[in-house]
Amino acid sequence: MTSPQISVHNLSLTLGDKPILTALNFTVQRGQFIGLIGPNGAGKSSLLRCLYRYWHPGAGEIRYAGKPLSDYPRRAYARQVAVVLQEIPSQFNLALFEVVAMGVTPHKTLFSAVNETDKKLILEALERVGLSHKAQQQFDALSGGEKQRAMIARAMVQQPELLIMDEPTSHLDVKYQIQIMELAKAMGVTVIASFHDLNLAAALSDELLVLEQGQLIAQGAPLEIITPGLLSDVFGVCADVETVSGPRRNASGVPHIRYHYGYQQ
Repeated sequence: MTSPQISVHNLSLTLGDKPILTALNFTVQRGQFIGLIGPNGAGKSSLLRCLYRYWHPGAGEIRYAGKPLSDYPRRAYARQVAVVLQEIPSQFNLALFEVVAMGVTPHKTLFSAVNETDKKLILEALERVGLSHKAQQQFDALSGGEKQRAMIARAMVQQPELLIMDEPTSHLDVKYQIQIMELAKAMGVTVIASFHDLNLAAALSDELLVLEQGQLIAQGAPLEIITPGLLSDVFGVCADVETVSGPRRNASGVPHIRYHYGYQQ
């Protein structure tokens, strides 16, 4: 087996006096789609922030392509990793085209302009996410689903090797939840994404990482991980899990959760 693209060893994070992550260990192979799940407050966003270097862990190590993250200059790492977040920052007075064009920034020298090659890349990305007709529209006037598609387009323009997504579909209609994640998967790069929707995570992920109270309690294929016992123990819900037909890549199918209602814990 080739060496992992990401290797996390004994990763721990403390904010103030509160332990957030405790001794996490896992690896991610190149090209995998990894779903990160767990209840609110489990540490999903904190782990992702460590992976994209927003926070520095208090102990342990993260390696990317065999090298510690600290060995990468920030600009060099930014050329490798794109990030799509749940909350989209306001882009005052910028057109959609200009926002997507920000994806080329890690590849440009200071003060260098967007050239014709860049413009072609931007327009192709807008076409792929179905927003070509809104290229000159103000970004802040777009709908939530359109803004998240724009963030995927910006990530495409960045041409990363790794895409990190922190619950980017939580506030979107079902149509856009599915569309955003399928666009990410179609990029053909390694993806680590946290999910609120467990069925969506199970359908799209090659492997799932399950966090609870800052600890990694399970890792594996969705059919192995999504069980009634885990749903009860980790999420506090009663549910049945059935196997349904999955994408062509997974002939064995994927788990589908059917929740029970009208009960009291």
